[in-house]
Amino acid sequence: MHPKYLLILWAFLFVSPTFSQQQTYCNPVNLDYGYTPIPNFSEWGRHRATADPVIVNFKGTYILFSTNQWGYWTSEDMYNWEFHSRLFLRPWNKVYDELCAPAVGIVGDTVLVMGSTYEKDFTIWMSTNPKANEWKPLVEKFEIGGWDPDFFTDDDGRLYMYNGSSNRYPLYGVELDRKTLAPIGTRKEMYLLEPDKYGWQRFGEHMDNTFLDPFMEGAHVTKHNGKYYLQYGAPGTEFSGYSDGVVVGPTPLGPFTPQSDPLSMKLGGFARGAGHGSTFKDNQGKYWHISTIMISVKNTFERRLGIWPAGFDKDDVMWSNLAFGDYPHFLPDTEKAGQFTGWMLLNYEKPMAVSSTLGGFSANKANDEDLKTYWSATSGDKGEWIQTDLGQVSTVHAVQINYADQDVADDRLGKRTDQYHQYILYHSLDGKKWQVLVDKSKNLRDVPHEYVELKNPVKTRYLKLENIHMPTGKFAISGFRVFGNGGGAKPEKVKQFMVFRTEKDKRSAFIKWSPMPDAYAYHISYGVAPDKLYNTIMVMGNNEYWLKTMDRTKTYYFTIEGINENGVSEKYEIQRVE
Repeated sequence: MHPKYLLILWAFLFVSPTFSQQQTYCNPVNLDYGYTPIPNFSEWGRHRATADPVIVNFKGTYILFSTNQWGYWTSEDMYNWEFHSRLFLRPWNKVYDELCAPAVGIVGDTVLVMGSTYEKDFTIWMSTNPKANEWKPLVEKFEIGGWDPDFFTDDDGRLYMYNGSSNRYPLYGVELDRKTLAPIGTRKEMYLLEPDKYGWQRFGEHMDNTFLDPFMEGAHVTKHNGKYYLQYGAPGTEFSGYSDGVVVGPTPLGPFTPQSDPLSMKLGGFARGAGHGSTFKDNQGKYWHISTIMISVKNTFERRLGIWPAGFDKDDVMWSNLAFGDYPHFLPDTEKAGQFTGWMLLNYEKPMAVSSTLGGFSANKANDEDLKTYWSATSGDKGEWIQTDLGQVSTVHAVQINYADQDVADDRLGKRTDQYHQYILYHSLDGKKWQVLVDKSKNLRDVPHEYVELKNPVKTRYLKLENIHMPTGKFAISGFRVFGNGGGAKPEKVKQFMVFRTEKDKRSAFIKWSPMPDAYAYHISYGVAPDKLYNTIMVMGNNEYWLKTMDRTKTYYFTIEGINENGVSEKYEIQRVE
Protein backbone atom coordinates (compact mmCIF):
# COMPACT_ATOMS: atom_id res chain seq x y z
CA MET A 1 0.00 0.00 0.00
CA HIS A 2 1.21 3.48 -0.81
CA PRO A 3 2.59 5.32 2.29
CA LYS A 4 0.09 8.13 1.74
CA TYR A 5 -2.83 5.73 2.14
CA LEU A 6 -1.24 4.13 5.20
CA LEU A 7 -1.07 7.59 6.76
CA ILE A 8 -4.74 8.23 5.97
CA LEU A 9 -5.71 4.84 7.42
CA TRP A 10 -3.67 5.51 10.57
CA ALA A 11 -5.36 8.89 11.01
CA PHE A 12 -8.80 7.37 10.57
CA LEU A 13 -8.24 4.55 13.02
CA PHE A 14 -6.29 6.31 15.72
CA VAL A 15 -7.06 10.02 15.49
CA SER A 16 -10.70 10.12 14.42
CA PRO A 17 -12.97 11.15 17.35
CA THR A 18 -15.26 8.24 16.46
CA PHE A 19 -12.60 5.81 17.63
CA SER A 20 -10.48 7.74 20.10
CA GLN A 21 -12.88 9.81 22.19
CA GLN A 22 -15.49 8.92 24.77
CA GLN A 23 -18.95 9.36 23.25
CA THR A 24 -21.11 8.94 26.37
CA TYR A 25 -21.31 9.69 30.09
CA CYS A 26 -23.34 8.34 32.99
CA ASN A 27 -24.60 9.96 36.21
CA PRO A 28 -23.45 10.43 38.92
CA VAL A 29 -20.72 12.51 37.31
CA ASN A 30 -17.31 10.89 37.80
CA LEU A 31 -15.50 13.68 39.67
CA ASP A 32 -12.76 13.35 42.27
CA TYR A 33 -15.16 14.52 44.98
CA GLY A 34 -13.57 15.85 48.14
CA TYR A 35 -14.49 14.65 51.63
CA THR A 36 -16.74 16.73 53.78
CA PRO A 37 -14.41 19.14 55.64
CA ILE A 38 -16.73 19.61 58.61
CA PRO A 39 -15.79 17.22 61.51
CA ASN A 40 -19.24 16.80 63.05
CA PHE A 41 -20.66 15.94 59.61
CA SER A 42 -18.36 12.88 59.61
CA GLU A 43 -19.29 11.38 62.97
CA TRP A 44 -20.96 8.40 61.25
CA GLY A 45 -17.96 7.88 58.96
CA ARG A 46 -15.68 9.89 56.71
CA HIS A 47 -17.29 10.34 53.32
CA ARG A 48 -17.21 12.26 50.07
CA ALA A 49 -19.74 15.00 49.50
CA THR A 50 -20.56 17.98 47.36
CA ALA A 51 -23.68 19.73 46.11
CA ASP A 52 -25.08 23.04 44.83
CA PRO A 53 -23.20 22.97 41.51
CA VAL A 54 -22.88 25.70 38.94
CA ILE A 55 -21.31 25.31 35.51
CA VAL A 56 -20.48 28.27 33.29
CA ASN A 57 -19.22 28.05 29.73
CA PHE A 58 -16.31 30.49 29.58
CA LYS A 59 -14.78 30.86 26.12
CA GLY A 60 -15.59 27.25 25.24
CA THR A 61 -14.37 25.73 28.51
CA TYR A 62 -16.80 24.35 31.10
CA ILE A 63 -15.99 25.57 34.62
CA LEU A 64 -17.61 23.72 37.53
CA PHE A 65 -17.80 24.96 41.11
CA SER A 66 -19.63 23.20 43.93
CA THR A 67 -19.78 23.17 47.72
CA ASN A 68 -16.60 22.84 49.81
CA GLN A 69 -14.23 21.31 47.25
CA TRP A 70 -11.21 23.55 47.96
CA GLY A 71 -10.99 24.30 44.27
CA TYR A 72 -12.90 23.78 41.02
CA TRP A 73 -12.90 21.77 37.80
CA THR A 74 -12.54 22.64 34.11
CA SER A 75 -13.41 20.49 31.11
CA GLU A 76 -13.31 20.74 27.33
CA ASP A 77 -15.74 17.87 26.67
CA MET A 78 -17.90 17.52 29.84
CA TYR A 79 -16.42 14.05 30.46
CA ASN A 80 -12.79 14.64 31.47
CA TRP A 81 -12.61 17.08 34.36
CA GLU A 82 -9.36 18.65 35.58
CA PHE A 83 -9.29 19.78 39.20
CA HIS A 84 -7.65 23.09 40.17
CA SER A 85 -6.74 23.34 43.86
CA ARG A 86 -7.47 26.70 45.44
CA LEU A 87 -8.81 28.06 48.73
CA PHE A 88 -11.00 31.13 48.34
CA LEU A 89 -11.13 32.01 52.04
CA ARG A 90 -9.35 35.06 53.43
CA PRO A 91 -7.48 35.17 56.79
CA TRP A 92 -10.44 36.86 58.47
CA ASN A 93 -12.92 34.15 57.33
CA LYS A 94 -13.09 31.66 60.22
CA VAL A 95 -15.47 29.09 58.73
CA TYR A 96 -15.44 25.55 57.33
CA ASP A 97 -17.69 26.54 54.42
CA GLU A 98 -14.92 27.61 52.08
CA LEU A 99 -17.18 27.92 49.04
CA CYS A 100 -20.59 26.71 50.14
CA ALA A 101 -23.19 26.92 47.35
CA PRO A 102 -21.01 29.33 45.35
CA ALA A 103 -22.14 32.02 42.95
CA VAL A 104 -20.31 31.96 39.63
CA GLY A 105 -20.98 34.59 36.99
CA ILE A 106 -19.46 36.00 33.82
CA VAL A 107 -19.16 39.75 33.29
CA GLY A 108 -17.51 40.52 29.96
CA ASP A 109 -14.24 38.61 29.86
CA THR A 110 -14.17 38.01 33.62
CA VAL A 111 -15.40 35.16 35.82
CA LEU A 112 -16.74 36.13 39.26
CA VAL A 113 -16.90 33.74 42.24
CA MET A 114 -18.25 34.13 45.77
CA GLY A 115 -19.29 31.67 48.47
CA SER A 116 -22.33 31.78 50.74
CA THR A 117 -22.19 33.93 53.86
CA TYR A 118 -24.37 35.69 56.37
CA GLU A 119 -21.36 37.77 57.32
CA LYS A 120 -20.35 40.97 55.53
CA ASP A 121 -16.74 40.05 54.93
CA PHE A 122 -16.64 37.54 52.06
CA THR A 123 -14.51 38.36 49.04
CA ILE A 124 -15.74 38.38 45.46
CA TRP A 125 -12.98 36.90 43.32
CA MET A 126 -12.27 37.52 39.66
CA SER A 127 -10.32 35.78 36.91
CA THR A 128 -9.73 36.30 33.22
CA ASN A 129 -7.80 33.02 33.03
CA PRO A 130 -9.43 30.41 35.29
CA LYS A 131 -7.81 27.51 33.36
CA ALA A 132 -4.47 28.79 34.68
CA ASN A 133 -5.94 29.17 38.20
CA GLU A 134 -5.23 32.91 38.23
CA TRP A 135 -7.52 34.75 40.66
CA LYS A 136 -7.49 38.05 42.53
CA PRO A 137 -9.93 39.91 44.77
CA LEU A 138 -12.40 42.15 42.98
CA VAL A 139 -14.24 43.21 46.14
CA GLU A 140 -12.36 42.53 49.39
CA LYS A 141 -15.44 42.51 51.61
CA PHE A 142 -18.82 42.26 49.92
CA GLU A 143 -21.03 44.22 52.28
CA ILE A 144 -24.43 42.63 51.69
CA GLY A 145 -23.38 38.96 51.53
CA GLY A 146 -25.98 36.29 50.87
CA TRP A 147 -26.53 32.55 51.28
CA ASP A 148 -26.80 30.45 48.10
CA PRO A 149 -25.98 33.45 45.90
CA ASP A 150 -26.22 33.67 42.11
CA PHE A 151 -24.81 36.22 39.66
CA PHE A 152 -26.64 36.98 36.42
CA THR A 153 -25.48 39.35 33.67
CA ASP A 154 -28.22 40.49 31.30
CA ASP A 155 -27.74 41.13 27.58
CA ASP A 156 -27.54 44.87 28.27
CA GLY A 157 -24.61 44.31 30.65
CA ARG A 158 -26.54 45.00 33.86
CA LEU A 159 -25.57 42.71 36.75
CA TYR A 160 -27.90 41.09 39.29
CA MET A 161 -27.47 38.98 42.38
CA TYR A 162 -30.00 36.55 43.85
CA ASN A 163 -29.85 34.70 47.14
CA GLY A 164 -31.84 32.81 49.74
CA SER A 165 -31.83 29.54 51.68
CA SER A 166 -34.66 29.18 54.16
CA ASN A 167 -37.90 27.39 55.01
CA ARG A 168 -39.32 30.72 56.12
CA TYR A 169 -38.10 33.47 53.80
CA PRO A 170 -38.30 33.88 50.00
CA LEU A 171 -35.56 34.23 47.43
CA TYR A 172 -34.31 37.79 47.00
CA GLY A 173 -32.87 39.70 44.06
CA VAL A 174 -31.02 42.99 43.67
CA GLU A 175 -29.20 44.84 40.91
CA LEU A 176 -25.48 45.47 41.47
CA ASP A 177 -23.34 48.29 40.16
CA ARG A 178 -21.24 46.63 37.48
CA LYS A 179 -18.06 48.50 38.44
CA THR A 180 -18.22 48.57 42.25
CA LEU A 181 -20.67 45.64 42.80
CA ALA A 182 -22.46 47.81 45.34
CA PRO A 183 -26.23 47.15 45.50
CA ILE A 184 -28.49 49.50 43.57
CA GLY A 185 -31.41 49.98 45.93
CA THR A 186 -32.59 47.28 48.33
CA ARG A 187 -33.24 43.60 47.75
CA LYS A 188 -36.67 42.62 46.46
CA GLU A 189 -38.65 39.48 47.19
CA MET A 190 -38.66 37.16 44.18
CA TYR A 191 -40.71 34.09 45.14
CA LEU A 192 -41.82 32.08 48.17
CA LEU A 193 -42.83 28.42 48.01
CA GLU A 194 -46.51 27.47 47.71
CA PRO A 195 -46.67 23.85 48.97
CA ASP A 196 -50.44 24.04 49.41
CA LYS A 197 -50.71 24.34 45.62
CA TYR A 198 -47.67 22.54 44.25
CA GLY A 199 -47.35 19.08 45.75
CA TRP A 200 -43.68 18.57 44.89
CA GLN A 201 -42.75 21.51 47.14
CA ARG A 202 -43.96 19.70 50.28
CA PHE A 203 -41.29 18.70 52.77
CA GLY A 204 -40.95 14.93 53.05
CA GLU A 205 -40.08 11.70 51.29
CA HIS A 206 -42.95 10.60 49.00
CA MET A 207 -45.47 10.21 51.81
CA ASP A 208 -46.59 13.42 53.45
CA ASN A 209 -44.29 13.55 56.51
CA THR A 210 -44.42 17.35 56.59
CA PHE A 211 -43.16 18.04 60.11
CA LEU A 212 -41.20 21.02 58.74
CA ASP A 213 -41.97 23.70 56.22
CA PRO A 214 -40.15 23.10 52.91
CA PHE A 215 -36.78 24.68 52.26
CA MET A 216 -36.19 26.98 49.30
CA GLU A 217 -32.69 27.72 48.06
CA GLY A 218 -30.29 27.69 45.13
CA ALA A 219 -31.35 30.60 42.91
CA HIS A 220 -30.16 30.57 39.31
CA VAL A 221 -31.34 32.68 36.36
CA THR A 222 -31.43 31.81 32.65
CA LYS A 223 -32.68 34.17 29.93
CA HIS A 224 -34.50 32.80 26.89
CA ASN A 225 -36.58 34.51 24.22
CA GLY A 226 -36.76 37.73 26.25
CA LYS A 227 -38.01 35.96 29.39
CA TYR A 228 -36.22 35.36 32.69
CA TYR A 229 -36.31 31.89 34.24
CA LEU A 230 -35.52 31.97 37.96
CA GLN A 231 -34.70 28.44 39.11
CA TYR A 232 -34.71 27.31 42.74
CA GLY A 233 -34.23 24.13 44.76
CA ALA A 234 -36.88 22.58 47.07
CA PRO A 235 -38.07 21.02 49.39
CA GLY A 236 -35.03 19.44 51.15
CA THR A 237 -31.67 18.13 50.02
CA GLU A 238 -32.05 14.81 51.88
CA PHE A 239 -35.08 13.69 49.84
CA SER A 240 -35.32 11.88 46.51
CA GLY A 241 -37.90 14.52 45.61
CA TYR A 242 -35.26 17.26 45.90
CA SER A 243 -35.91 19.22 42.72
CA ASP A 244 -35.36 22.45 40.87
CA GLY A 245 -38.45 24.50 40.13
CA VAL A 246 -38.71 27.54 37.89
CA VAL A 247 -40.66 30.79 37.83
CA VAL A 248 -40.83 32.97 34.73
CA GLY A 249 -40.87 36.75 34.49
CA PRO A 250 -40.59 39.66 32.01
CA THR A 251 -37.68 41.32 33.86
CA PRO A 252 -34.71 40.07 35.91
CA LEU A 253 -36.53 41.08 39.11
CA GLY A 254 -39.96 39.81 38.16
CA PRO A 255 -42.84 39.65 38.68
CA PHE A 256 -42.59 35.88 38.33
CA THR A 257 -45.17 33.21 37.48
CA PRO A 258 -44.42 29.57 38.48
CA GLN A 259 -44.31 26.67 36.08
CA SER A 260 -46.50 23.99 37.64
CA ASP A 261 -43.97 21.15 37.64
CA PRO A 262 -40.29 20.99 38.53
CA LEU A 263 -37.65 21.72 35.94
CA SER A 264 -35.60 18.78 37.21
CA MET A 265 -36.81 15.97 39.45
CA LYS A 266 -35.29 12.47 39.64
CA LEU A 267 -37.67 10.09 41.38
CA GLY A 268 -36.64 6.44 41.53
CA GLY A 269 -33.76 4.59 39.94
CA PHE A 270 -30.14 4.41 41.08
CA ALA A 271 -29.31 8.10 41.55
CA ARG A 272 -32.17 10.16 42.98
CA GLY A 273 -32.73 13.85 43.50
CA ALA A 274 -32.04 16.71 41.10
CA GLY A 275 -32.19 19.93 43.11
CA HIS A 276 -30.15 23.09 43.65
CA GLY A 277 -28.38 23.34 40.33
CA SER A 278 -27.75 25.57 37.34
CA THR A 279 -28.38 25.70 33.60
CA PHE A 280 -25.76 26.35 30.93
CA LYS A 281 -25.14 26.04 27.19
CA ASP A 282 -22.64 23.72 25.54
CA ASN A 283 -20.40 24.77 22.66
CA GLN A 284 -23.09 23.83 20.15
CA GLY A 285 -25.67 26.06 21.83
CA LYS A 286 -27.67 23.27 23.51
CA TYR A 287 -28.85 23.64 27.10
CA TRP A 288 -27.86 21.35 30.00
CA HIS A 289 -28.79 21.33 33.67
CA ILE A 290 -26.51 20.20 36.50
CA SER A 291 -27.94 19.55 39.95
CA THR A 292 -27.55 17.71 43.24
CA ILE A 293 -28.07 13.95 43.75
CA MET A 294 -28.83 12.77 47.28
CA ILE A 295 -27.25 9.90 49.22
CA SER A 296 -27.73 11.05 52.83
CA VAL A 297 -26.42 7.90 54.56
CA LYS A 298 -23.26 8.95 56.42
CA ASN A 299 -24.78 12.39 56.85
CA THR A 300 -27.79 14.33 55.57
CA PHE A 301 -25.44 16.32 53.36
CA GLU A 302 -23.78 13.33 51.65
CA ARG A 303 -24.46 14.14 47.99
CA ARG A 304 -23.21 13.88 44.38
CA LEU A 305 -23.80 15.69 41.07
CA GLY A 306 -25.72 14.85 37.89
CA ILE A 307 -25.96 16.48 34.46
CA TRP A 308 -29.12 16.32 32.34
CA PRO A 309 -30.09 17.67 28.89
CA ALA A 310 -32.40 20.70 29.06
CA GLY A 311 -34.10 23.26 26.86
CA PHE A 312 -37.26 25.21 26.03
CA ASP A 313 -40.27 24.03 24.03
CA LYS A 314 -42.29 25.91 21.42
CA ASP A 315 -44.36 27.53 24.18
CA ASP A 316 -41.23 28.68 26.07
CA VAL A 317 -41.75 26.08 28.79
CA MET A 318 -38.38 25.24 30.33
CA TRP A 319 -37.69 21.49 30.60
CA SER A 320 -34.97 19.08 31.62
CA ASN A 321 -34.98 15.46 30.48
CA LEU A 322 -34.24 13.06 33.36
CA ALA A 323 -35.74 9.98 31.71
CA PHE A 324 -33.21 7.18 32.20
CA GLY A 325 -31.18 9.95 33.83
CA ASP A 326 -28.67 7.55 35.43
CA TYR A 327 -28.16 5.44 32.28
CA PRO A 328 -25.58 6.30 29.57
CA HIS A 329 -26.28 9.39 27.47
CA PHE A 330 -24.38 11.02 24.62
CA LEU A 331 -21.95 13.85 25.35
CA PRO A 332 -22.24 17.35 23.80
CA ASP A 333 -19.71 16.87 20.98
CA THR A 334 -21.67 14.04 19.35
CA GLU A 335 -24.46 13.88 16.78
CA LYS A 336 -26.92 12.63 19.39
CA ALA A 337 -25.90 15.06 22.16
CA GLY A 338 -28.04 14.59 25.27
CA GLN A 339 -29.92 11.56 23.94
CA PHE A 340 -30.27 8.27 25.79
CA THR A 341 -28.06 5.61 24.19
CA GLY A 342 -30.65 2.86 24.56
CA TRP A 343 -28.13 0.76 26.48
CA MET A 344 -30.12 -1.01 29.15
CA LEU A 345 -29.08 -2.13 32.63
CA LEU A 346 -28.15 -5.80 32.29
CA ASN A 347 -27.55 -6.99 35.85
CA TYR A 348 -30.28 -5.60 38.10
CA GLU A 349 -30.71 -8.06 40.99
CA LYS A 350 -28.86 -10.77 39.04
CA PRO A 351 -26.64 -13.30 40.91
CA MET A 352 -23.52 -11.84 42.51
CA ALA A 353 -20.39 -13.50 43.91
CA VAL A 354 -17.73 -11.84 46.07
CA SER A 355 -14.36 -12.54 47.64
CA SER A 356 -15.58 -11.62 51.15
CA THR A 357 -18.38 -9.76 52.91
CA LEU A 358 -18.24 -7.31 55.79
CA GLY A 359 -21.18 -7.81 58.15
CA GLY A 360 -24.50 -6.95 56.59
CA PHE A 361 -23.00 -5.20 53.55
CA SER A 362 -24.05 -8.09 51.32
CA ALA A 363 -23.27 -8.60 47.64
CA ASN A 364 -26.80 -7.95 46.36
CA LYS A 365 -26.53 -4.35 47.59
CA ALA A 366 -24.10 -3.69 44.74
CA ASN A 367 -26.78 -4.28 42.09
CA ASP A 368 -30.04 -3.29 43.79
CA GLU A 369 -30.14 0.09 41.96
CA ASP A 370 -29.91 2.09 45.17
CA LEU A 371 -27.02 4.52 45.60
CA LYS A 372 -27.68 4.57 49.36
CA THR A 373 -26.77 0.89 49.85
CA TYR A 374 -23.51 -0.93 49.16
CA TRP A 375 -21.51 -4.13 49.40
CA SER A 376 -18.23 -4.08 51.28
CA ALA A 377 -15.39 -6.57 51.34
CA THR A 378 -13.65 -7.24 54.65
CA SER A 379 -10.59 -5.31 53.48
CA GLY A 380 -9.29 -2.91 50.86
CA ASP A 381 -6.55 -5.32 49.87
CA LYS A 382 -5.43 -6.16 46.37
CA GLY A 383 -7.28 -9.23 45.15
CA GLU A 384 -10.70 -8.53 46.71
CA TRP A 385 -13.32 -8.95 43.98
CA ILE A 386 -17.00 -8.82 43.05
CA GLN A 387 -18.58 -10.74 40.17
CA THR A 388 -21.91 -10.32 38.38
CA ASP A 389 -23.79 -12.84 36.25
CA LEU A 390 -25.94 -11.30 33.48
CA GLY A 391 -27.99 -14.47 33.27
CA GLN A 392 -27.40 -14.85 29.55
CA VAL A 393 -24.85 -13.90 26.92
CA SER A 394 -25.40 -10.19 26.28
CA THR A 395 -23.80 -7.35 24.35
CA VAL A 396 -21.98 -5.10 26.82
CA HIS A 397 -21.31 -1.49 25.80
CA ALA A 398 -20.35 0.15 29.09
CA VAL A 399 -19.74 -0.43 32.79
CA GLN A 400 -20.14 1.95 35.72
CA ILE A 401 -18.27 1.28 38.98
CA ASN A 402 -19.60 3.29 41.91
CA TYR A 403 -17.33 3.09 44.95
CA ALA A 404 -18.73 3.56 48.45
CA ASP A 405 -17.09 5.08 51.52
CA GLN A 406 -16.57 2.31 54.09
CA ASP A 407 -14.08 2.77 56.94
CA VAL A 408 -12.40 5.73 55.26
CA ALA A 409 -9.25 6.88 57.04
CA ASP A 410 -9.61 9.58 59.70
CA ASP A 411 -7.29 11.92 57.79
CA ARG A 412 -9.90 12.34 55.03
CA LEU A 413 -11.37 15.74 55.84
CA GLY A 414 -11.45 18.07 52.86
CA LYS A 415 -9.88 17.66 49.44
CA ARG A 416 -7.24 15.04 48.63
CA THR A 417 -5.31 15.22 45.35
CA ASP A 418 -2.88 12.39 46.12
CA GLN A 419 -5.22 9.40 45.89
CA TYR A 420 -6.36 7.03 43.15
CA HIS A 421 -8.22 3.82 42.30
CA GLN A 422 -6.77 0.83 40.49
CA TYR A 423 -8.66 -2.24 39.27
CA ILE A 424 -8.92 -4.86 36.56
CA LEU A 425 -12.27 -5.74 34.97
CA TYR A 426 -12.56 -9.25 33.51
CA HIS A 427 -15.28 -10.92 31.46
CA SER A 428 -16.17 -14.54 30.71
CA LEU A 429 -18.70 -16.56 28.75
CA ASP A 430 -18.76 -19.44 31.23
CA GLY A 431 -17.50 -18.00 34.54
CA LYS A 432 -14.33 -20.11 34.30
CA LYS A 433 -12.15 -18.76 31.51
CA TRP A 434 -11.56 -15.03 31.99
CA GLN A 435 -10.30 -12.31 29.70
CA VAL A 436 -9.25 -8.78 30.64
CA LEU A 437 -11.87 -6.27 29.53
CA VAL A 438 -10.50 -3.11 31.17
CA ASP A 439 -7.08 -2.80 32.80
CA LYS A 440 -6.74 0.18 35.13
CA SER A 441 -4.01 -1.41 37.26
CA LYS A 442 -1.73 1.55 36.53
CA ASN A 443 -4.37 4.25 36.86
CA LEU A 444 -3.39 7.29 38.94
CA ARG A 445 -6.74 9.11 38.92
CA ASP A 446 -9.36 9.32 41.64
CA VAL A 447 -12.49 7.81 40.03
CA PRO A 448 -15.23 7.28 42.65
CA HIS A 449 -17.93 6.92 39.97
CA GLU A 450 -15.87 5.33 37.22
CA TYR A 451 -17.68 5.03 33.88
CA VAL A 452 -16.04 3.09 31.04
CA GLU A 453 -17.52 3.01 27.55
CA LEU A 454 -16.03 0.10 25.62
CA LYS A 455 -14.50 1.03 22.27
CA ASN A 456 -15.68 -2.33 20.97
CA PRO A 457 -18.81 -3.88 22.54
CA VAL A 458 -18.27 -7.42 23.79
CA LYS A 459 -20.61 -10.40 23.96
CA THR A 460 -20.27 -11.98 27.38
CA ARG A 461 -22.17 -13.23 30.42
CA TYR A 462 -19.97 -12.76 33.50
CA LEU A 463 -18.02 -9.70 34.63
CA LYS A 464 -15.60 -9.63 37.54
CA LEU A 465 -14.16 -6.50 39.13
CA GLU A 466 -10.87 -7.12 40.95
CA ASN A 467 -9.42 -4.54 43.30
CA ILE A 468 -5.81 -3.52 42.87
CA HIS A 469 -5.72 -0.36 45.00
CA MET A 470 -8.21 1.68 47.03
CA PRO A 471 -7.55 5.31 47.98
CA THR A 472 -8.69 4.60 51.53
CA GLY A 473 -11.00 2.28 53.42
CA LYS A 474 -12.36 -1.07 52.33
CA PHE A 475 -13.19 -2.22 48.82
CA ALA A 476 -16.88 -1.25 48.74
CA ILE A 477 -19.25 -0.84 45.79
CA SER A 478 -22.66 0.88 45.80
CA GLY A 479 -23.33 0.12 42.15
CA PHE A 480 -21.61 -2.38 39.84
CA ARG A 481 -23.71 -1.52 36.78
CA VAL A 482 -23.42 -3.15 33.35
CA PHE A 483 -25.07 -1.55 30.29
CA GLY A 484 -25.86 -2.93 26.85
CA ASN A 485 -28.46 -5.21 25.30
CA GLY A 486 -29.60 -8.66 26.36
CA GLY A 487 -30.41 -9.74 22.82
CA GLY A 488 -33.96 -10.87 23.60
CA ALA A 489 -37.41 -9.36 23.30
CA LYS A 490 -38.45 -6.01 24.71
CA PRO A 491 -41.22 -6.08 27.34
CA GLU A 492 -44.82 -6.31 26.27
CA LYS A 493 -46.94 -3.20 26.61
CA VAL A 494 -48.42 -2.75 30.09
CA LYS A 495 -51.98 -4.13 30.00
CA GLN A 496 -53.66 -1.97 32.65
CA PHE A 497 -52.68 1.43 33.99
CA MET A 498 -54.69 3.45 36.52
CA VAL A 499 -54.15 6.82 38.19
CA PHE A 500 -56.38 7.65 41.17
CA ARG A 501 -56.65 11.30 42.23
CA THR A 502 -59.11 12.40 44.92
CA GLU A 503 -60.78 15.72 45.61
CA LYS A 504 -59.38 15.67 49.16
CA ASP A 505 -55.85 16.35 47.96
CA LYS A 506 -55.40 16.83 44.21
CA ARG A 507 -51.67 17.30 44.68
CA SER A 508 -51.38 13.54 45.13
CA ALA A 509 -52.29 10.38 43.26
CA PHE A 510 -52.06 6.61 43.69
CA ILE A 511 -50.77 4.93 40.53
CA LYS A 512 -51.19 1.21 39.87
CA TRP A 513 -50.63 -1.03 36.87
CA SER A 514 -50.62 -4.68 35.86
CA PRO A 515 -47.27 -6.32 36.63
CA MET A 516 -45.53 -7.58 33.49
CA PRO A 517 -43.46 -10.77 33.92
CA ASP A 518 -40.94 -9.63 31.31
CA ALA A 519 -40.19 -6.22 32.88
CA TYR A 520 -37.78 -5.50 35.75
CA ALA A 521 -38.83 -1.83 36.00
CA TYR A 522 -41.35 0.70 34.75
CA HIS A 523 -41.04 4.23 33.52
CA ILE A 524 -43.90 6.66 34.23
CA SER A 525 -44.10 9.97 32.34
CA TYR A 526 -46.54 12.75 33.21
CA GLY A 527 -47.24 16.43 32.75
CA VAL A 528 -49.84 19.15 32.31
CA ALA A 529 -50.39 18.53 28.57
CA PRO A 530 -50.18 15.43 26.36
CA ASP A 531 -47.12 16.89 24.60
CA LYS A 532 -45.44 18.06 27.82
CA LEU A 533 -44.81 14.85 29.74
CA TYR A 534 -41.54 16.23 31.12
CA ASN A 535 -41.71 14.55 34.54
CA THR A 536 -40.54 10.95 34.84
CA ILE A 537 -40.37 8.24 37.51
CA MET A 538 -38.36 5.02 37.40
CA VAL A 539 -40.09 2.34 39.50
CA MET A 540 -38.01 -0.77 40.22
CA GLY A 541 -39.58 -4.12 41.09
CA ASN A 542 -43.05 -2.82 41.96
CA ASN A 543 -46.37 -2.13 40.24
CA GLU A 544 -47.64 0.82 42.26
CA TYR A 545 -46.46 4.29 43.19
CA TRP A 546 -47.64 7.07 45.51
CA LEU A 547 -47.21 10.43 43.75
CA LYS A 548 -47.26 13.70 45.70
CA THR A 549 -45.99 16.18 43.13
CA MET A 550 -48.92 17.70 41.21
CA ASP A 551 -50.32 21.21 40.85
CA ARG A 552 -53.73 20.86 42.49
CA THR A 553 -55.32 23.26 39.94
CA LYS A 554 -54.24 21.46 36.76
CA THR A 555 -55.36 18.51 34.72
CA TYR A 556 -52.58 15.94 34.23
CA TYR A 557 -51.65 13.35 31.61
CA PHE A 558 -49.87 10.05 32.30
CA THR A 559 -48.34 7.14 30.44
CA ILE A 560 -46.15 4.15 31.35
CA GLU A 561 -43.71 1.78 29.65
CA GLY A 562 -42.04 -1.44 30.76
CA ILE A 563 -38.26 -1.90 30.93
CA ASN A 564 -36.00 -4.93 30.70
CA GLU A 565 -32.48 -5.84 29.56
CA ASN A 566 -33.51 -5.68 25.92
CA GLY A 567 -35.23 -2.32 25.74
CA VAL A 568 -38.42 -0.41 26.44
CA SER A 569 -41.99 -1.44 25.67
CA GLU A 570 -44.59 0.43 23.69
CA LYS A 571 -46.10 3.24 25.75
CA TYR A 572 -49.55 2.91 27.26
CA GLU A 573 -52.22 5.23 25.84
CA ILE A 574 -51.99 8.65 27.52
CA GLN A 575 -54.41 8.88 30.44
CA ARG A 576 -56.12 12.20 31.26
CA VAL A 577 -56.56 12.74 35.01
CA GLU A 578 -58.73 15.60 36.28
